[in-house]
Amino acid sequence: MATPAFSQGLIRDAEIEGILRDFTYPILESANLRPEDVGIYIVNDDSLNAFVANGQRIHLHTGLIMAAETPGQLIGVIAHETGHIEGGHGVRRIEDIKNASRPAFLSIGLGILAIAAGAGDAGAALIASSSQFAYLNFATHTRVQEASADQAALRYMAATGRSPAGLLEFFENFREEQLYSNAERYRYFQTHPLASDRIEALRRGAERTGLMDKPDSEEEIYKLQIMKAKLIGFLSYPQQVAARYPESDTSVPARYARAISAFRNSFTSTALEQTESLIADEPENPFFHELLGQIYYESGDIAASIEPNRKALELAPKEPLLMINLAISLTAEGGEENWKEAADLLTVATSREPENAFAWYELSIVREKQGRRAEAQLATAEQAFHYGDCRRAMNFSVRAERELDPSSLAHRRASDISKICAANIEGERR
Repeated sequence: MATPAFSQGLIRDAEIEGILRDFTYPILESANLRPEDVGIYIVNDDSLNAFVANGQRIHLHTGLIMAAETPGQLIGVIAHETGHIEGGHGVRRIEDIKNASRPAFLSIGLGILAIAAGAGDAGAALIASSSQFAYLNFATHTRVQEASADQAALRYMAATGRSPAGLLEFFENFREEQLYSNAERYRYFQTHPLASDRIEALRRGAERTGLMDKPDSEEEIYKLQIMKAKLIGFLSYPQQVAARYPESDTSVPARYARAISAFRNSFTSTALEQTESLIADEPENPFFHELLGQIYYESGDIAASIEPNRKALELAPKEPLLMINLAISLTAEGGEENWKEAADLLTVATSREPENAFAWYELSIVREKQGRRAEAQLATAEQAFHYGDCRRAMNFSVRAERELDPSSLAHRRASDISKICAANIEGERR
């Protein structure tokens, strides 16, 4: 979705993603990973959780970001998750789950035999305990991987000259919750079980780095405050925002949160006034201009939204999500020149983020308005393809193939989508 798009599922926001990249890339480089190969995803969920899934993809819940008291705590968790990537634990866990299931199946089988032999209570107990047997077996492997990721995190943080105190603080702060609470918000510790000996090993390793007393930089502290203010402004009720950021707090993060909250709750004049005040203080901040553009656009003043969106992109010219924002305003304003500029912007955005289905959707709209139907159909096919809807993708790619120049790259891409989706659909039938 265009930024900032806050809804259940993944959040896309150029500013927050940029800060997380700043926090994460030095860690990835110290792990000998290519930062551009590792995805960082923000999950709109207030539970405290982080995980690696689908290869080299780190997922951070908004609840985790907002629970972090210091940049070091958040970066420590990111370093720990990076340790799972470097160690290939995602692939190993699939095999571990298979191995862990064997005692469970054995327990179920013994339970069925016991019931058949007339020992119903004993058989039921064996079957009921099967999941516990599986978990205990799996946890043996998990503990080894978690300890390995801990030590890897210490190595990365030492290599980047960063204090590991944050990682230790984070685990210690929530250790008690693991022991005494089953609340959903502490889901992280269901998949990352802590033990006293693990924390002690982490403490010893952290102290050996000699960096425990090194403080977080003022810049990093400010960036964390901005992330939290933005998330709270978008995701919290107005009363919660007012309690967290009272009018007496004149800091930039507090004013940012209040401006966003006013916008989200339809106090448009207040939101505009507060955002323009932020721009007056920091005219070179692209994300204040982005917010101003979004306020104008969503309040129905399309023409007024174009200039701040253009200014945001001028200040951050490599941000695909800012390209999409400006393209949306230009498309809505209408006119051949606006449509051409919007199409050019979306073409660049989709080249940089080919999996961005929303950008492909916007491009399909612009191409249709331009009367370039075949290209609109190809963009619709791309959108469906990246959403995982192969039937719809093939339907539109076949239509595009019929009308596109057979010697063009666009025709080749349409053909590729058709072939890939046809193979997937055939595989489903089998």
